[in-house]
Amino acid sequence: MISKRTLRIVLAALSLALLGVGAAQGDSVRAHYIFRGHLLATPPANATSISVTVEGGNRIALKKMLGASVNQNFTVGTGTEFLKWSNRVPTVVHSNDLTAGDWVVVHVRAPWEATLSQIESRPAGIVADRAVKPNPPNKPLYLFRGRLAASAGTSTVTVNVRGGNHRALRLLIGQSLQQSFAYGPETIFLLWQGKVPTVISPAQLTVGDRITVRIRAPQGSTLSQVESTPAVHIGEHEPPSTAITG
Repeated sequence: MISKRTLRIVLAALSLALLGVGAAQGDSVRAHYIFRGHLLATPPANATSISVTVEGGNRIALKKMLGASVNQNFTVGTGTEFLKWSNRVPTVVHSNDLTAGDWVVVHVRAPWEATLSQIESRPAGIVADRAVKPNPPNKPLYLFRGRLAASAGTSTVTVNVRGGNHRALRLLIGQSLQQSFAYGPETIFLLWQGKVPTVISPAQLTVGDRITVRIRAPQGSTLSQVESTPAVHIGEHEPPSTAITG
């Protein structure tokens, strides 16, 4: 297992790498954008870009994704650090050591006012490959399906629940079918048009539309505990057969 001292050294090195890329790209670079998702294709040696299905990120990154497809291309270059994690230990690798389907985290420094295309045109400081999406086994998925009952609030959505997975429906025994679910800065909202999802804001959800809420919460949580845990994904018009593991 990696020691605390080694972990501090690794984190310090990552911070310096990001700062170095930011400095090289100009004094106006201040914001740290983080995009998380699955790699769409195995990049070649000396790749100049990588393709990712974005499934999450930090708040400022997700805000830039509004109205965009979840499939995005990020620029990489000679200053990009590729890290592959195994048993909690990162190893510096080359772009062609990444594999299609791997779970990656892309770190980019760009101005606060930059557009998504401008962010993607800047070489990433770090691309971290964890192979498999981290999903702690002690946090199972609670999935609720229904209709949006009211316009989204500042931190919750209210849904008339009509279905879900077994774990979620068991919590609703004896409860009202109308329930409110929390969301947070890293909750991703998706509008599905056919099989194509687009990132939207909570305010763009339409009352009466089909809604799917995905929450990761500890095993044995009560309904109130699940509802107070910020959702990972909230989807509008999501196809029933869609498999999102978040």
